[in-house]
Amino acid sequence: MDPGEPSVPAPAAAHGGPVSHAIFRLARLHKLTAAQLLRRTGLHPNQELVMMRLWEAGPQRQADLAAAMDADSATITRTIQRLERAGFVRRTPSPTDGRVTMVAATPASRGLRDDVEAVWTELEERTVAGLDEQERATVLRVLDRLEANLTPPGA
Repeated sequence: MDPGEPSVPAPAAAHGGPVSHAIFRLARLHKLTAAQLLRRTGLHPNQELVMMRLWEAGPQRQADLAAAMDADSATITRTIQRLERAGFVRRTPSPTDGRVTMVAATPASRGLRDDVEAVWTELEERTVAGLDEQERATVLRVLDRLEANLTPPGA
């Protein structure tokens, strides 16, 4: 197989978008690999992103967490409920506004942080295996450019 040839041929309808088809395939495989690695932590994909945000930023309003995760309120509510049932987060009313729900990582989640970091390290290693530093930097530059191309103005 030539390096420029996809491992999975694009369906005829996707021939006008080979880059988009490649991104779709890569995103699917990346998510599947992440899910496989996360199983050992008891988390599902995206739950670790919520936990990372809480570990880094500390307690925050549920609405702010949804905005930071680019998730709708129903999705973030379900995610937080699952994390709460697992004992990794707690929700409390805001001390200044009872209409606002605050979300915080629990002390029980501290051990989980090391596991999540190990998963992300392994995911990164698998993703960029065989690429040298220059190639990795190029991949990051190209991905940043593609993200900028797709980000709506003012977002």
